[in-house]
Amino acid sequence: MSDTPAPGDADLSALAAERRRLREAYLRPAGQRPASTARGVHHTALISSDVERTIAFYQGLLGFPLTELIENRDYPGSTHFFFDIGNGNLLAFFDFPGLDIGPYAEVLGGLHHVAISMDPDRWAEIVRRFEDAGVEHAVHSEVSVYFSDPDGARIELISDPLGEMYGHEVL
Repeated sequence: MSDTPAPGDADLSALAAERRRLREAYLRPAGQRPASTARGVHHTALISSDVERTIAFYQGLLGFPLTELIENRDYPGSTHFFFDIGNGNLLAFFDFPGLDIGPYAEVLGGLHHVAISMDPDRWAEIVRRFEDAGVEHAVHSEVSVYFSDPDGARIELISDPLGEMYGHEVL
């Protein structure tokens, strides 16, 4: 989904070697890893230019129930709202009325995409909803569908179980 050109062939082998080095230096087998100091993701917050349109997309199309809608404590008049994405995880949004924040842009330190796990049957249903609603999307590896939300944020719905990706355990 990125417009970024791929590195040349010579760079690919150097990048693969760097991944091997990092894996050897830092990656430990599951039984040798310390427990995480975190409990999980409380919420991931994105920006919305239109609260009602965002609710219609995430709750209406994707089936993520809206759980709360409050004023943002840091910016008077701004709305902070939350959607249930399962297992006690939330996807949150802020709007910033009167603040011209511009369109979505992929930048260093910014969001590339949010990946959300779904049961395979629900995943297939959402892909059909996208087709019926004319939502541009791309299916990859028969388990991932990528799309942009109404404000351009990239989202992936993946039918692999939590902790797995394309047949590999990642947890």
